[in-house]
Amino acid sequence: MRRTLPIALAVAALATAAVPAVSAAATPSTVNWGPCPADVASPGLECSTLEVPLDYRNPDGRKIEIAISRLASKNPSQRRGVLLTNPGGPAPGLKFPVDLMSAHLPQSVLDSYDVIGFDPRGIGHSTPVTCDLKPEQEVNGNIPPYANTAADVAKRAEEVKTVARQCATSKTAWMLPYVTTANTARDMDRIRAALGEPKLSYDGYSWGTYLGAVYTTLFPQHSDRIVLDSNLGPGGWDAAGERLWGQGVQDRFPDFAKFAAANNAEYRLGSTPEQVTAKYFELAARLDRTPVQGVDGATFRMSTFGLLFGNPGLPKLAEFWRALDTNQPLPPLGPGSDGPQQDPDNLISGRYYMICGDSRWPKSVQTYQHNVAVDRIRYPMFGAASANIQPCAFWPDPIEPQVRIGDQGQSDVLMVQNLRDVPTPLPGARQLRQAFGDRARMVTADQGGHGVYLVGKNKCANNAVTTFLTTGQRPPHDLACAAEAH
Repeated sequence: MRRTLPIALAVAALATAAVPAVSAAATPSTVNWGPCPADVASPGLECSTLEVPLDYRNPDGRKIEIAISRLASKNPSQRRGVLLTNPGGPAPGLKFPVDLMSAHLPQSVLDSYDVIGFDPRGIGHSTPVTCDLKPEQEVNGNIPPYANTAADVAKRAEEVKTVARQCATSKTAWMLPYVTTANTARDMDRIRAALGEPKLSYDGYSWGTYLGAVYTTLFPQHSDRIVLDSNLGPGGWDAAGERLWGQGVQDRFPDFAKFAAANNAEYRLGSTPEQVTAKYFELAARLDRTPVQGVDGATFRMSTFGLLFGNPGLPKLAEFWRALDTNQPLPPLGPGSDGPQQDPDNLISGRYYMICGDSRWPKSVQTYQHNVAVDRIRYPMFGAASANIQPCAFWPDPIEPQVRIGDQGQSDVLMVQNLRDVPTPLPGARQLRQAFGDRARMVTADQGGHGVYLVGKNKCANNAVTTFLTTGQRPPHDLACAAEAH
């Protein structure tokens, strides 16, 4: 059975000038590989730490630690170099090389590279950040709740203003201006240099696509084969990118509606996709009025959003709906992962530090109220959540211009993208593809869900990535992979 690969999500105005590549060159040194922390320890996985500048504009100043891991190639004659990996999020990636191997990363790729994982700055076993979040502030993670009215947005604004204040006054506030995707990309180049490699290859998912795009923009001369899977737009996880989640749900939901209708004898949610769609709005409205077993309309919409990420979530989603519809005991919704246990305060805080520090988010509460009103109509299933306000509205301005993704550099980027992706919908991928110009080729797969390579079962798309990583050959033009029967 195929193991589900954990792909983390989680998803302003852009400066017109590109950020210069602050030198991350380091004297190549031997990384002292040793045992991994207990929560990520796995056979064959080695770990270490690397000191990097907190502020690359002051490379001799204060240092922080980046935790790194290695799944070494066992075939020296075929080893090409290193393949840095990122699961998205931003989230810990120290165990991700093992996750990739468990998801059947081809042996040809394992032979070609030392597969490298790392926890992004501020997160996991790297020097961690905090916002001193309370349990009630961790409930929704980094996903805003559905707002039915302008008053809901105003209430949410007061809540996230408090979160932003906690972040700015926490014991790790000294890191707040420097936990950015650009600095994480610079950390990647320090990892490359410390490993003594002239170039690195890369495989990044979700938010990791933005990290990879920023890296290869800042360091094109050190980029080898860059794979970006389930793509954010060229602005990364910014306000505009987050609003795309509304479209992502609308694009993906028909897959669930078709599944539920085909299994109506079991779930009783409707015998046609149209009836299942109507059931969504019926349940949401009913739960807005009267929550069931602690589940209100916003929680119902949020749970639906999350369980649409992958096909294994569709039966769980149907069971969840049936239980709510009939007021039966709710089924467990967790994926049952054997991965490391993550500190929710650090995970959520680390994402806020990263996404709020990357770009300028709108600061007016009225702007979010307007966007929510527009997207509630445009994308009625989830638009009034994805347009809702985040703590980033109350964040200090970034200390440097946002990296502008462009077409300067070698043609060494392969993008892969599902047509019906919830948190990283196709329009964002198309915007990134346009920004890259001839640097990139894009492979689209006619399937739904978040994650393509090793996650979905489209052989055409999977083979395109494996071929690129092992031979460097990309499709001569953008490639559309048809749906495959399973």
